[in-house]
Amino acid sequence: MKLNWDDVRIFLTLARAGSLSTAARSLQVEHTTVARRIDQLEQALGMRLFDRLPRGWMLTSEGEQLSLRAGQMEEQALEFMREAAGGAPLSGTVRLSVLPSLGQHFLLPRLCAMHERWSSVTLELVVETRLVALSRREADLALRVGRPRDAGLAARLLGSMHYGLYGRAGHAASREPAQWRFIGYDETMAHAPEQQWLDRYRGQRGYAFRANTLSLQRDAARAGLGLAVLPHFMGRADPELAWLPCEAPPAPRELWLVVHPDVRRSPRVRLIADLVAEAVHGAQESLAPPGGTDAS
Repeated sequence: MKLNWDDVRIFLTLARAGSLSTAARSLQVEHTTVARRIDQLEQALGMRLFDRLPRGWMLTSEGEQLSLRAGQMEEQALEFMREAAGGAPLSGTVRLSVLPSLGQHFLLPRLCAMHERWSSVTLELVVETRLVALSRREADLALRVGRPRDAGLAARLLGSMHYGLYGRAGHAASREPAQWRFIGYDETMAHAPEQQWLDRYRGQRGYAFRANTLSLQRDAARAGLGLAVLPHFMGRADPELAWLPCEAPPAPRELWLVVHPDVRRSPRVRLIADLVAEAVHGAQESLAPPGGTDAS
C-alpha cells in the first residue's frame, strides 16, 4: 500500500473542518478535489474514514483514530520545518500575519520605507481577521491586537493602539446628538471591544452602515453616513474626517508581536520581527489620541 502524504494532509484538514466547502477554502482547491482525494485515501487504506451526511462529513470511529495519528505526523513534519528554518540564511520568505486595516494602513507603509534593510527577504503579508495558527506554519510571526493566549508561543508587547469617534468634517455639528447615526462592525465582529463600546455609547440611536472591515467603515464615515470608531492612525490620516472627543472613550488595545519559539531563531524571521517592532515603537504618536487624550 502506497500512501500520498498530501492525501493525509487533506484528510486532516477535512477532519478539522467538518465540511467539504470549508476544507476546500482552507486548502484553496475545489471541493470536488477534496472529495476525490478522500476517496483515493479510503481506497488505499481499505476503510471508510467519513460518513457523508447532509450537514457535513463526520469521522467514522476508524477515521477518528487515524486523525489522531495524522495530527502527530503533521506536528513532526512542522517541527522538522521549524528546525530547518532556525538555521536558514538571511534570505527566503517570511509570512507575517496582521489584521487587514492594521496591515494596509499602518504597517505596510512603514515596512516599505525600510525596504532596503530587508531587500534580501521576500515578505508575505497575510491579512485576515481570523487568528492564524503559527504552530501549523500558517505564518511565521503575527502582529496581533490583544494579549495572545496561544500556548507555547513567544510574545512581545510593542505598544497600544487607541481609538476615537470619527465622522465627516462637520457631520456631528450639523445634527443634534439624538439624531446621530453610527457605523460599526457587522455581527461577525460583535465581540470586538470597540464594537461593544459603540453599542453602549449609541444607546437607542441606530446604525446607518455596518461592515466587517475598518477600511469600509472609514469610507462610509468619509461619505457622511455616520460616526465610526476608528484607530487614531486611520482617522487622523484622513483630511476628510474629524475627531469627535468624548468622555470615557474606547479602551486602547495592546499590540503584540507573536512568533513560534523554534522559528524565532531564523535570521530572516528575527529581522522582520525587529523591523515590525521598530515600526510600532516609532509610531507611538500616530497610535495615540490627538493631544494625548481622548476626553473632552
